[in-house]
Amino acid sequence: MAGKPKLHYTKGRGKMESIRWLLAAAGVEFEEEFIETKEDLEKLRNDGVLLFQQVPMVEMDGMKMVQTRAILSYIAAKYNLYGKDLKERAWIDMYVEGTTDLMGMIMYLPFQPADTKEKNLALIIERATTRYFPVYEKALKDHGQDYLVGNKLSWADVHLLEAILMVEECKPDVLSAFPLLQAFKGRISNIPTIKKFLQPGSQRKPPIDEKFVAVVRKIFNI
Repeated sequence: MAGKPKLHYTKGRGKMESIRWLLAAAGVEFEEEFIETKEDLEKLRNDGVLLFQQVPMVEMDGMKMVQTRAILSYIAAKYNLYGKDLKERAWIDMYVEGTTDLMGMIMYLPFQPADTKEKNLALIIERATTRYFPVYEKALKDHGQDYLVGNKLSWADVHLLEAILMVEECKPDVLSAFPLLQAFKGRISNIPTIKKFLQPGSQRKPPIDEKFVAVVRKIFNI
């Protein structure tokens, strides 16, 4: 039997957090090897295990996988979270790309100059409430089902819940105009594997603070 997937990244959320979410939702236990110094990252690079000299990197099924999107789609397909046919997969991809764009804006917020943060935070809330969340609200309304695609849990649902919770950390009442997304959040949060991941003490990472921003800047030389 193959060992647990091993995740190589910092102790922060970053691009690895969606991978942690998807593995947890699939009920897959995983191990983490944290990159805590510039030297840790250089060692991985020098060992030749990072195809493009970048992390995230996940050791899984005999592969050393890189590139966030490739890792996520592999996990989604392997654990039956990627639709039943090409059309469903296309919808899942579209929805995931939308939430990825939104989460990317939030991910880079702590690294931006202090004088632009307030403006960028306002832009995140504006985009969430006018560009992204209305799409998911309408999808749930139009088909009247519990999940975004194919009436079963998919990568798109897991990704959307992650995005909702990230935006709520910026503005707690952001879903006030989206009743179906409020209900969706409650449903998906109560799926046993996800409920477990949302409990204190899980491998879910907290929002990053200024201290951790400094650590990341040092590791990646940014």
